[in-house]
Amino acid sequence: MDHILALDQGTTSSRALVFDRQGAVVALAQQEFTQHFPQAGWVEHDAQEIWRSQLAVARQALLRAGLGAHQLRALAITNQRETTVLWDRRTGEPVAPAIVWQDRRTAAVCDALRQRGLAPRIQRKTGLVLDAYFSATKLQWLLDHVPGARARAEAGELAFGTIDSWLLWNLTGGRVHATDASNAARTLLFNIHTLQWDEELLSLFNIPRAVLPHVHPSSGVFGETEASLLGAAVPVAGIAGDQQAATFGQACFAPGMAKNTYGTGCFMLMNTGDTAVTSRHRLLGTVAWLGPHTPAAYALEGSVFMAGATIQWLRDGLQIIKSAAEVEALAASVSDTQDVYLVPAFAGLGAPDWDGHARGTLVGMTRGTTRAHIARAALEAIALQTADVFHAMGQDAGVPLRELRVDGGASRNDLLMQLQADYLGVPVLRPALTETTAFGAAGLAGLASGLWSGADELSALWKLERRFEPRLPAAARKAKLTRWREAVDRSRGWDRG
Repeated sequence: MDHILALDQGTTSSRALVFDRQGAVVALAQQEFTQHFPQAGWVEHDAQEIWRSQLAVARQALLRAGLGAHQLRALAITNQRETTVLWDRRTGEPVAPAIVWQDRRTAAVCDALRQRGLAPRIQRKTGLVLDAYFSATKLQWLLDHVPGARARAEAGELAFGTIDSWLLWNLTGGRVHATDASNAARTLLFNIHTLQWDEELLSLFNIPRAVLPHVHPSSGVFGETEASLLGAAVPVAGIAGDQQAATFGQACFAPGMAKNTYGTGCFMLMNTGDTAVTSRHRLLGTVAWLGPHTPAAYALEGSVFMAGATIQWLRDGLQIIKSAAEVEALAASVSDTQDVYLVPAFAGLGAPDWDGHARGTLVGMTRGTTRAHIARAALEAIALQTADVFHAMGQDAGVPLRELRVDGGASRNDLLMQLQADYLGVPVLRPALTETTAFGAAGLAGLASGLWSGADELSALWKLERRFEPRLPAAARKAKLTRWREAVDRSRGWDRG
């Protein structure tokens, strides 16, 4: 029993990975699921489709690993965060589609609360900026717009959860309604200092306590899976939101260490130790993870909404590439963008701008602009957005960050990683294992189940695959970042007219 099954439930696909004691991937399975865009600015998922796809890949990964569920030490969950599910406790059926973290339908609600002067108090308690990105206004919207939902929630008939809670509920046959502190910290309802649901915040967003899951440590046994699902009961021993899990998987255990994950969005986290830092540059303070007998570890986070999703847009929206893998060669076929900038604010701007009314902008085009220039501008946009967050994080921390560890699908793009080092001005370190999100969850479960003894043993498993050194002169870097900010300014406030 020296294997962990990690479920990695993302925004566009469900994945399952089996890890051995050396931290190696023994087997992997992945399945995409449907994205729903019912109105402008709305993004939804079918929670049942997520559950079916996640169960299917879990079974497939075990089959590929040649393992039975009885041979697993534990199961771990990591998940897209903030996405909001509301379901019937008796039937287990969602009462509405899940509202995805990218969804902007409640931006006006946040604007109204901000105008009442409530944003600073909310930030002090939660570490978060007041934005539609987080779960509270999504849950409020469901309670107010699904017929009968609010009365049923107050009567204890409905359950709310982020995707981790939804998967845990289904894995345990409805026996366990829980979340971990890292996911709870993304709801705008959780006080990251007391590590409790906050009564004032529940009242502010008009959320009944009866609908909420119990909050557990990230590393610890939540319950056991229904034996019929995988062939044997397996303890669920680790849960963390995807970005906190990736930080753990990157062995960023010491204060000041930082990582960036290139997934659907881009998410940079820096460990701040046992101190919840209040950002002066509109970054987020969040719980990184919580152990059963240790103080909470905190992090500063900067969220970029569109990273890999920008490449998907090139493929599915503009249709200038047939697969995401083509973008590197196409972008590398030109030496620069000829002053073309893409600001991928399709779902507004995240950190450090936080403009829910910004919209995607492509500027600087001439008759000589080709699809190659646009592809390169898309890669540059990912790196430039990350640079904005990186420099803000260094200012909040009071010390410049000396390196950045990277992971996620797009981190395998060598051109993007070189651009990233150039625009940061520090080395970018890509580990041999880029499945750090799933491994971070596996690490939390492995610690709880005794597969690994502690952080030192996990740190020893981290191995460098490639180091990207900055090549761009400092003056050229400064000019590039300045020009980028001019492009960002042109995207802001667009949907206000």
